[in-house]
Amino acid sequence: MRALSATRVAALLVVAFAGPLLAQPPKQYQPPSGPTPRTAKGKVDFSGVWEKPYVPDMTKDGKNQKGFADLPFTPWGEHEWTTYDAAEGDYTGACLPFGMTRAMNTPEPMQFMQSDTYLAFLFEQNSWFTVAPIDGRKHRDGIPTWFGDSVGHWEGDTLVIDTVNFNGKTRLDTIGHPHSDQLHLVQRFSRPDLGHLRYEVIVDDPKTFTRTWSNARTLTLRADWEMMEYSCEENNKDLWEGRVKFPKYKP
Repeated sequence: MRALSATRVAALLVVAFAGPLLAQPPKQYQPPSGPTPRTAKGKVDFSGVWEKPYVPDMTKDGKNQKGFADLPFTPWGEHEWTTYDAAEGDYTGACLPFGMTRAMNTPEPMQFMQSDTYLAFLFEQNSWFTVAPIDGRKHRDGIPTWFGDSVGHWEGDTLVIDTVNFNGKTRLDTIGHPHSDQLHLVQRFSRPDLGHLRYEVIVDDPKTFTRTWSNARTLTLRADWEMMEYSCEENNKDLWEGRVKFPKYKP
């Protein structure tokens, strides 16, 4: 038998000892610890990039989230739910806005930017955003929109975001639970410490449900993440039909 060279022996030893190390699971992220941050005026500060639990079905329990098992449908709501088939065309496939709850349910991160007057929701999903005044003002009169009209007020250390005036064209979650243009959302935000955010959404829609119901979850501060661009464009007919050309890449 040929003797192994010193170099080959060294390489085999490296592989033998590195194998168990490579098999180690990656270290689980630990959010920063510390007290609840506050603004200069003493309000809880929700600013930061947050990891959200993915909630494709708001009736199911999952990691860091509690669902509502049996939705109390009205006859209209039951019909909207049982006749829905995403294979026939879901609006998100055309890059239309997800709406407030479905955007909150996505697995992509989000960022809150907060001042004394406003809380901005910055969703990485499709680079959408929505802004809610948090100084206690009333809802505006306006046309119905995809994300609705949001206003906020404080109940102690809990920030309550109240949203109405939806256009009724979205779904509550990925699986397709319905709502109507009568949807009224109440989102409650609290921050028990530096690294976590407690979130509860209360769904009130008398056309779709016979009573209110809620979903609760915990978000995790990701001090190690930055938001990225997410672009979704659909039906660019001028591009696909040749009236607009792809730009030529010049290194």
